[in-house]
Amino acid sequence: MINTLYFVSKNRFKQAEAKQILGPLGIRVEADSTEIDELQTTDTERLVRDKAARAFRCIGRPLFVEHTGLYLDVLNGFPGGLTEIFWNRLGKDLFSSLFASETEKVIARTTIGFVDGRRIHLFVGEIEGKVVSPPRIDNGFQWDCLFVPEGYEKSFSELGELKNEISMRRRALELLKNHLEAAP
Repeated sequence: MINTLYFVSKNRFKQAEAKQILGPLGIRVEADSTEIDELQTTDTERLVRDKAARAFRCIGRPLFVEHTGLYLDVLNGFPGGLTEIFWNRLGKDLFSSLFASETEKVIARTTIGFVDGRRIHLFVGEIEGKVVSPPRIDNGFQWDCLFVPEGYEKSFSELGELKNEISMRRRALELLKNHLEAAP
C-alpha cells in the first residue's frame, strides 16, 4: 500500500482537511501547490481526469487531485464543475439570497482523481443539503458558510471538526483509502 500521497491543490483548506482525514487512516498527505490549469467545464469527471493527468506530468509520482462543487437542483445540476467561477462572481451574499431554500435540493460533491502511475482512478463522495440565507460564520472556505448538510441545523463552517466526519470530501477520501488498501 502507498503510505505517502501527494495532493496537488493550491487550496490550503482542502490540503488541511485531506491531512486531517487521511492521517488517522495511516496515509501521509504531502501538500503540493503546483498550479494546474483546470478545464472550464460542467463535466466534472472530464475536468478531474484532465487535471490528474496534467499534475502527474508535472510531479511524476503517485498523487491525487480533487474538485468539489455544488450541484443545484433548481439549476439542473449547475454550476457543478464551475462552482468556483460561479461563487467568485456572485459572492456569498448574492449566492445565498438567490439559492436559499428549504425545499430545493443541493448536492455537495467531491471527485478525486488518483494517479498510480498507470491509470487514473476516480472516487466520488457526496452529501445532500440546502443553501441558507444569510450566510453563517465565514471562515474563508467559499460556500462552507451557507451549505447546511441534510439532518443538521448548522452550516459546514459552524460544524467545525464534525464537518470532516460527514463531508463529501471524507466520503471520497475513504473510497480512495479503500482502493489503496486493496491494491497489490
